[in-house]
Amino acid sequence: MGRKDRGGSVGTPATVALTRAKIPYAVRAYEHDPAAESFGLEAAEALGVEPGRVFKTLLVDTGSGLAVGVVPVDRSLDLKAMASALGVKKVAMADPVAAERSSGYVVGGISPIGQKRALPTVVDASASEHKTVLVSGGRRGLDIELSPADLVTATSGSTAPIAR
Repeated sequence: MGRKDRGGSVGTPATVALTRAKIPYAVRAYEHDPAAESFGLEAAEALGVEPGRVFKTLLVDTGSGLAVGVVPVDRSLDLKAMASALGVKKVAMADPVAAERSSGYVVGGISPIGQKRALPTVVDASASEHKTVLVSGGRRGLDIELSPADLVTATSGSTAPIAR
C-alpha cells in the first residue's frame, strides 16, 4: 500500500492526518451515486470488496459528548455494546447536523480519521479478522484502505464487539 491516489493527490483531512502520522494507506476512489441507499454498501460493491471489510463511521451521543463507532457496512451499531465499550450508561445516535459539525465531514463521507475534534473511538473487533479494512476517506466516493491496527492507531481508538 502506498500513499498515492491514481490521478494525483486527494488531500482530505483524513489523508493529511495519515500522511503526517506516517501510517501507510491506499486511496480507493469510486463513482458515487447520490441515489444510493447505503453509502457503505455502494462502496463495497463499487470497489469489489466484501461488505465485512468496509466500515462505516457512526457518531453517537453519550449524554456528555459525542463518540465514534466504526462498524462493518453490512451490520448495525449495537448501542448497548457501544455504551459498555465507552463506560457510559447509554448512547443514542448523534444528530446528523451535530455529527457533521463535530467531525468536519458530511454524512455519508464521515471518516473516523482526521476529524475536527478528537472523539473517543471504538472500532468493531471484527476488523481484526482482516489484513486490511476500508473506511471513508472524508468524502463520498473516496475510501481509505489500511490495516485494522493502523486504523486504531490513527483514531487513538480501541476495539470492542460493537456490531450486531
